[in-house]
Amino acid sequence: MSRYSQTPHSRRCKSKCGGSSLIEVMLAVALMAVTALGLIAGQLWTAREARAMSLREHAAWIADSVAEAMCAPTSGDSAVRQWSARAATLLPHGEASVDDIGGVSAARVTWTSLRDLPRSDDVIDKPASCAGADLPVGSSCVVLAFAK
Repeated sequence: MSRYSQTPHSRRCKSKCGGSSLIEVMLAVALMAVTALGLIAGQLWTAREARAMSLREHAAWIADSVAEAMCAPTSGDSAVRQWSARAATLLPHGEASVDDIGGVSAARVTWTSLRDLPRSDDVIDKPASCAGADLPVGSSCVVLAFAK
């Protein structure tokens, strides 16, 4: 007789206890699908925020360059035109300008937010206003105050 002979109990368990039920498998697949969709949504949100941050970084760089160019005695409108052209190249519908707000000069860079980017209300670190300027819906701006 074999040492590993089956007992009557083990034969009954094989016929009744074998495998997973269909409901357990469906629940596991549904849980994995929801988890995967959550991960994909998180990645998309991160990519949109990174793109929005990149646009704000370019705008801040252009505003800083405009402010620096305006402080030079020989520069003026030509520097603003050059940086506005650079803003149009780097930013969607980008535009650079210099305004005098209450006796303080300010370099302003505006651009149109892209469709796949978060709305301006959803951006985490965007300031509430753009130096009191009324911007059209879907536009963003960076303002940098400077002294001449």
